Amino acid sequence: MKKRMTTMLAILLALVLVLGACTTVDGTEDTTVAVPEETDAPVETDAPEETDAPEETDAPEETDPPAADKTKVSFAVQADSTPALDAIVAAFNEQSDLYEAEVTIMTNDSGQMHDQLLNSLSAQTGEYDVISMDVVWAGEFAAAGFIEPLDQLLIDNGWTPADFNAGSMASGRYAGKNYVLPYFPDLGFIYYRSDIVSEEDATKLESGDYTWDELIAMGETYQGQGDTKYAFAYQAMQYEGLTVNINEYSNNWTDIAGGLEIMKSTIDNGLTPPDILNYTEGETANALLNGEVVFARNWPYVNGMLQSDEVYNVSIDQVEYAPLPGGGSVGGWLLGVNAYSENIDGAKAFIAFVCGPEGQKINALEGSYLPGFDALLEDEEVLASNALLSSTGFQNALANTISRPVVPNYSEVSDQIQIATHQYLSGNSTLEDAVAAIEAALPTE
Repeated sequence: MKKRMTTMLAILLALVLVLGACTTVDGTEDTTVAVPEETDAPVETDAPEETDAPEETDAPEETDPPAADKTKVSFAVQADSTPALDAIVAAFNEQSDLYEAEVTIMTNDSGQMHDQLLNSLSAQTGEYDVISMDVVWAGEFAAAGFIEPLDQLLIDNGWTPADFNAGSMASGRYAGKNYVLPYFPDLGFIYYRSDIVSEEDATKLESGDYTWDELIAMGETYQGQGDTKYAFAYQAMQYEGLTVNINEYSNNWTDIAGGLEIMKSTIDNGLTPPDILNYTEGETANALLNGEVVFARNWPYVNGMLQSDEVYNVSIDQVEYAPLPGGGSVGGWLLGVNAYSENIDGAKAFIAFVCGPEGQKINALEGSYLPGFDALLEDEEVLASNALLSSTGFQNALANTISRPVVPNYSEVSDQIQIATHQYLSGNSTLEDAVAAIEAALPTE
């Protein structure tokens, strides 16, 4: 019996060993899977992500200091048909370490541009840091608080208002402060027939040292000479040009009655074409170019016509230039700083460059624009770039400019002046009534 029990224990032990061996063989499935998990480097170490060189070594993006770090200066301006605008912006951006100007081209319709700017400024937005303005907008924008005073800018650069075109600066002076600098001025002056006028009278005309009465006397003397028909042509239609002309005839509103009387005397005495009350700049230019008048008040663009390939009855060699007795009304464009700009320092830096000697010289050489920085009127390169600037008479005219009324409601004021002046010149009102209406329209300051 004991021997049989021993045999059975041996059999049981053998079964346990067989079962143990079977478990070990089944377990190899687990160890087979475990080996890949332990040795599969891509899964566990993902070396490409840990050693991604571009993220660790991309030094240029972290250390590059250039234009991306410059603060943008937005400049709202009309399109320029010359290379001047692009040249000025490029020069500013190259020399400035802090700012980079970007141009926003506005419509070339001045009325629409005025309204676009007005909408933006009224909403107190800073979308434009620097704005270009027609000279007659400056008073409106300054009175509304839309543009920043620039007196400190002048001081910081060692400038005074006298360093710039006088009429341009006067157009942007409001409540005792200077709000603008000239981008480029335009001005009224006299074209006269140098082949008719005596040398003595020519010298007097070009100096500007003469009176309206003396000019009328010259007109009476020379009318009819050189196949001319009339002494004078100017702008007398009821429109903005009439406001400009009475400003000049009245010596910038200092003698309104005298100015009205002189204008009317040229009409009543037959010194002007019979339809002078319908004359704009275009009719005045044609009267000069066709050889009909001895003296014509107009803007610089007419000289371009004289120098063109067009053939007129009068050539450039028969014409010279003179300042008006009391100064010529200024036109052109001004620059100002948007009071709501978030980059006023950059805006002022840009204006200082554009309106200072360097920017104004670029404007003159690249665009043939008249310089608003007066010292450039003696710069040889600038003088050589524009035939007008070599004329003593024109230089004297440019140095003696006057502004139109600087008021918030300029359009309304100009309309009243035009109506009153035209009514008097056409014989439909008295001198007293015309003077009273004009004085009532003008600012009291």
